[in-house]
Amino acid sequence: MILVINLNASLDKRYALAELTKGEVMRADSVQNTPGGKGLHVANVATILGADTIATGFLGGKTGEFIAEALAGYGIRHDFVKIAGETRSCLAIITADGAQTEILEPGPPVSDAELKSFREKYAALLPSAEVVVASGSIPQDIDKGIYADLITAAKAAGKKFLLDTSGEALKLGIAAQPYFIKPNKDEIEALRGHRVDSEAEVIHEVKNFLAEGIGLAAVSLGADGSIVGCGEQLYRVTVPRIKAVNPVGSGDSYVAGIAVGLSRGLEMTETLRLSAAAGTANAMEAESGFVRKSTVETLLTQIKVEAIDPT
Repeated sequence: MILVINLNASLDKRYALAELTKGEVMRADSVQNTPGGKGLHVANVATILGADTIATGFLGGKTGEFIAEALAGYGIRHDFVKIAGETRSCLAIITADGAQTEILEPGPPVSDAELKSFREKYAALLPSAEVVVASGSIPQDIDKGIYADLITAAKAAGKKFLLDTSGEALKLGIAAQPYFIKPNKDEIEALRGHRVDSEAEVIHEVKNFLAEGIGLAAVSLGADGSIVGCGEQLYRVTVPRIKAVNPVGSGDSYVAGIAVGLSRGLEMTETLRLSAAAGTANAMEAESGFVRKSTVETLLTQIKVEAIDPT
């Protein structure tokens, strides 16, 4: 089973407009309301790919009820802690020129009692999990070290922990040595305090992560694929050129592919191929955090995974 943690879920509202003008009344051409949060994207894609998956975290209010009902409709198993606060909404405004403007709410407060309930639920779900994924931001009242705590518990139970977050939560999480991370260039620069511009610099940072105790480290190169390190081996993963419709959620889909590959015991090259295919397939869809299994299967034959000389 893949256990997916989404502490700061959201209702994602996607508005399509001809244009966006400040200070004017704007009318949307269309609106989509879908369960959101990076972890829910991971859970959705892993479920589509056929993996036994369960999502947990916090849900509250009418928005939380809507998300729970939608997840059930998608066939996504879930076991969330119900909180008193209202689950946040996040708005994405897409204009005809392809620009996307996002407004992200901070998320509801979480009480000490609600946090204790989550920790108890995590402890109960952990023994059945083969892989644990924690994705996204942390609610405003929760200590940024919570992911580090969850990593420590997962490692003690012999579970692989995949972490996809940013800022202080990522820094503290890395110190706890999760199995997998996927920081982008901006996140690496924030962690290291210097620019990362060339592929050689990316490779250097991947090697540094491995030396710090990370089992599997991936850095996206956008349309050029990714650089990945695992143990003493480095890989360059190249993806086919596609017509991107909506790249939002591609990183989450990539993480889902990693989780599915690990849960199935695939060879590392095949796991990387699956993750790259899932991330690419997501970019071909209008909905964030969604893939078509048939598209992923087609893309698998077009993904190139090459070993890089680690020296």
